[in-house]
Amino acid sequence: MTALSGRCLCGAVTWETDSPVLWAGHCHCDSCRRATSAPFTSFFGVRRASVTWTGARTTFETSGGRVERSFCTVCGTQMTYQNVIWPEETHLYAASLDDPAQFEPQAHFHYAERLPWVEIDDGLPKYAGSADAGDPMP
Repeated sequence: MTALSGRCLCGAVTWETDSPVLWAGHCHCDSCRRATSAPFTSFFGVRRASVTWTGARTTFETSGGRVERSFCTVCGTQMTYQNVIWPEETHLYAASLDDPAQFEPQAHFHYAERLPWVEIDDGLPKYAGSADAGDPMP
């Protein structure tokens, strides 16, 4: 396993992990779009306990305390998404990788919430919600 590392825009927050990537994909949900100000965001999951951090992060809770997002206190870059559904995982943003070429998406999640002007024909499976919720869309 190649170690992964990343940082925020200003470099005040950095992270490293030697965890294998548990999953990787693009999320189209409204919450992720609003948090990142982008039409969708690209994430990957790793074991939460495997991530080491430097620098100060602030957290923001949503969904009635079920979701926690962290971001750099200096530049505001989104760093993590954590959900009580997956208590052992940290979801990191692919764009924060020091080497973004290490990101290999496997699917689209919450594709039913995608913006109508986003057309994607990359051949990856598209799930209406999370992959935990069932089979890919036709």
